[in-house]
Amino acid sequence: MKIVSVSARDVGVPLKTPTRISTREILARHYLLINVETDEGVEGIGYAYSGTVGGEAFVKVVEDLIAPLIIGADAHDVTGIWARVYQEGLLAGRRGLLIRALSAVDIALWDAKAKSAGLPLAAYLGGDVTAPVPAYASGGYYLAGEAEPARAVREEMELNRERGFTDHKIKVGALPVAGDAERIAAALEVIGGSGRLAIDANNAYADVPEALAAIREFERVAGDHQIWWYEEPLSPDKIAGHADLVRRVKTPIATGEIHQTRWDFRQLIENRAADILQLDVGVLGGITEYLRVAAAADAFDLPTAPHWHANVHAQLAAALPNTVTVEHFILEKDIYNFERIVTEETRLRYADGAVLLSGRPGIGVAFDEDMIAFFSRAQG
Repeated sequence: MKIVSVSARDVGVPLKTPTRISTREILARHYLLINVETDEGVEGIGYAYSGTVGGEAFVKVVEDLIAPLIIGADAHDVTGIWARVYQEGLLAGRRGLLIRALSAVDIALWDAKAKSAGLPLAAYLGGDVTAPVPAYASGGYYLAGEAEPARAVREEMELNRERGFTDHKIKVGALPVAGDAERIAAALEVIGGSGRLAIDANNAYADVPEALAAIREFERVAGDHQIWWYEEPLSPDKIAGHADLVRRVKTPIATGEIHQTRWDFRQLIENRAADILQLDVGVLGGITEYLRVAAAADAFDLPTAPHWHANVHAQLAAALPNTVTVEHFILEKDIYNFERIVTEETRLRYADGAVLLSGRPGIGVAFDEDMIAFFSRAQG
């Protein structure tokens, strides 16, 4: 099954309401979309999040570096293709744009492989496609014009509960610690003893003392409730700092969503810099690299809780026993809005706090070309 063409597109999907996290404002999300055609007529699709600006740079990486290397190659040879692209990309920086672009292409290749076998990706990897995949409702972003942040969080937790979710995550770090503590208290009032709450700082805190002071206050407010995990309190480059927090904090430390390749994760694992590893298939190097990292984590008894992209991560979770949960965004929140550009019938279904796999071959997703064209025209 030879690769005959590789195409890449950037599409920016605006948020209905401007939002922010601790480190940036978000007006739109850009996605890198990949289509791989093979000589057997099997098409693979892949995607990755390319940020809030600069999406065309990822397209250039695919067109100028990756596509020329892999056209004519056997689409089944994902490990060989991965190694070839990585080697050729050494002078292009080894990480960053290169690995995110490679991630999207690699996902498309696995999609084609599973489709050629007539199997959902989960089954192709040896997993059970009939079992629900545990998921949590992610959100708790800071919305523009929000007059009462604690009230907004409380209302969102109620929406999550109405949709059947018992586990949740909210943002911290954009407000003073006291303000975020109020939001945590409001969330826990709704959740009670029936579920769990994780908090995500998005690298908000400058150093260990600042991150430590914040979590101490959050734990105090939580009282008898155990915070599920404390996500990315520091810059991803501060591996020693995360390791220090692991040793000193009761709440489990989670990180990894911005780390790329097995070599980055080796540093996290060897330095014991996380209690929970957050792999992102669209960041770390695609499915090929995800499987390597997940196996390494399993060998060290480290659970994984993948970041974003539940469409693909639910497939992987069904085949990987050390995945404890996947991150899901209720579409009407319009926070992670990728599903606005996939066909309605291939959007994720969920019930009772779990994602339900569809049984469709491959990753189970189809692009909605009409919506992609609409957003492409809008971005000019």
